[in-house]
Amino acid sequence: MKSICIYMTLLAAQILWGQGTKNTAVKELPLRNVFTTNIEATLDAVFNQAYPAHSPGATVLLAKADTILYRKAFGMANLELNVQMKPETVLQLASITKQFTSVAVLMLMEQGKLSLKDPLSKYIADFPRGNEITLHHLLNHTSGIKSYTNLPEFRTKTRLDMTPEEIIAVFKSQPLDFKPGERFAYSNSGYVLLGYIIEQLSGMSYNDFIQKIIFDRLGMKNSSYADTYKIIPNRANGYQLYEGNYENAEYMSTTVPYAAGSLMSTIDDMFRWNRAMHNNLLITERTKQLAFTNYRLNNGTYSNYGYGWYVNEIEGISTVEHPGGMNGFTTAGIYVPQKDIYAIVLSNRDDGVGAEMITLKAVATLLGKPITSDVAVSLKENDLKKWEGAYQFEDVVRFITLEKGVLYSKREGGRPKALVPLSANVYRLENSLATYKFSFKNGKRQVLYEERISKSIGVETDKKPFTEKEAIVLTPKILSRYTGVYELQPGFQIEITLKKDRLFAKASGQPEVELIAEADNRFFIREIGARIVFNQSPEGVVNSLTFSQGADKTEGKKIR
Repeated sequence: MKSICIYMTLLAAQILWGQGTKNTAVKELPLRNVFTTNIEATLDAVFNQAYPAHSPGATVLLAKADTILYRKAFGMANLELNVQMKPETVLQLASITKQFTSVAVLMLMEQGKLSLKDPLSKYIADFPRGNEITLHHLLNHTSGIKSYTNLPEFRTKTRLDMTPEEIIAVFKSQPLDFKPGERFAYSNSGYVLLGYIIEQLSGMSYNDFIQKIIFDRLGMKNSSYADTYKIIPNRANGYQLYEGNYENAEYMSTTVPYAAGSLMSTIDDMFRWNRAMHNNLLITERTKQLAFTNYRLNNGTYSNYGYGWYVNEIEGISTVEHPGGMNGFTTAGIYVPQKDIYAIVLSNRDDGVGAEMITLKAVATLLGKPITSDVAVSLKENDLKKWEGAYQFEDVVRFITLEKGVLYSKREGGRPKALVPLSANVYRLENSLATYKFSFKNGKRQVLYEERISKSIGVETDKKPFTEKEAIVLTPKILSRYTGVYELQPGFQIEITLKKDRLFAKASGQPEVELIAEADNRFFIREIGARIVFNQSPEGVVNSLTFSQGADKTEGKKIR
């Protein structure tokens, strides 16, 4: 579904937004490289290791104030055509899109068109409990609205072109996960609703608003709403890591991420974006600080999020930042207001690790507080085993398991991540700055989880993970009955394959996962806490499967 331009609306908007404003364009900024040789060599080594020459790559820019200190590209923009990445390459921004959506809302606020205290029901009258949810809650991920990208039924729709109204319909009837303001829970749904509200108040489509009112005004000439149909010079192809090899990223309609993740840009344009924010070219200093504020929840604790930016720190120095990830792309942008330092990394590699950690390392190097690699200590199995179990945090249970001499941490519904032992009771989460400090209190085990500004305590609980099922072994003859392709929705399929007497499932846009048998026709998926049941006709012919996760169930007919 291609966007349809409404020319009279655009003309009216240009007249409205073009008058009575200052700084309607950003001057060309100097692209000077001023850097000490030793720091440049350190960063070269870091990024060359992260993005090897013949793998999917990244574009990188670091700046202090108006001076670009480091601007380079690594790896490949297109593996099949052997095209190297270059600084001018255009890549998806993924969730960094939320910064633009947030600023668009704040611009409308300054125009007097909305209040952050407005209830959602003012814009969607029949939205359940919409009178309790404010625009502040949507911007701050504290609305309680389920993120549509986490709903099993939505996974059947990612290939489809959808309108904002159609996306909203997917999650509108879902019950809230909590009372608005009670918790922070990242929700793409909130930013879809904000995009819809921007359209209602401006009379423009979301992509036209961002293009005309922000990109064009700031001279971001290589930024746009992503469009699969349009020819975009220097656009990189996206890749996903699968069983140690890179594959072309699974297709997803660019209408699906919408105001939560559908913009694309370059590192040079993102530098212009940073300077525009620093110099208050779109919104006032007072309004900008609304976006950069660490808001409190109803109980007084911090959410560690503002409006479109996480609020965090590096070695005690405050930062505002945001990572992003979508099919084939990962991104990260970090700004240090106190030092006026900005870093942006855009990558066409979706490897489950992302660009956030590598960007943190780069900024920490500039700050003179380099992040060094931890040296793992060797522990006996009994020392590791004593921390196995489930730990109840305020809003999540983390399961600690021991497999082949390695401790793993897994959130409910998440994937296990290795823990690197730093001492007998302190561990670092692999590819992360997060640490786990285990101890005993009143005879019970507990763990202090720390990740930069975030700190929380989990207490031992008897809760069992979904994956602790009694697995059974089925013969290859039984397993082979289930192989084939099942369609859950037009354009969304699950392919079941048999490899070395093990059954695997690969859904459109998802990595392959193993199916663990718990009955002749019933299997569970460890990574996501889901089940698949294969259904048979009275004659014993397998004709469909039922995918279930939590209370949600979806049936798919066998098509071949």
